[in-house]
Amino acid sequence: MAVNVRIPTTMRPITGGDKQVALEPGSLSEVIAALEAKHPGMGERLLDEDGALRKFVNVFVDDDDVRYLDGLDTAVQDNWTVSIIPAVAGG
Repeated sequence: MAVNVRIPTTMRPITGGDKQVALEPGSLSEVIAALEAKHPGMGERLLDEDGALRKFVNVFVDDDDVRYLDGLDTAVQDNWTVSIIPAVAGG
């Protein structure tokens, strides 16, 4: 089985246009590491220099914001969906 990671339009050039990427389950940090291994450049878009989630990128695991769960330690199980949603600002 696999975890489906939804890729936002602005990051699809890194994945070769893929809207979703299937990866092995594990912690969110493991899923991001696997995403980086498969598509180099994704990790730096999601994580800052200290390895924390960037402030302007929202990550949801099965519709729950990981900032209100266990952050990068959030468990991601088979058949769950990880959604990457860049914050939108403007006026």
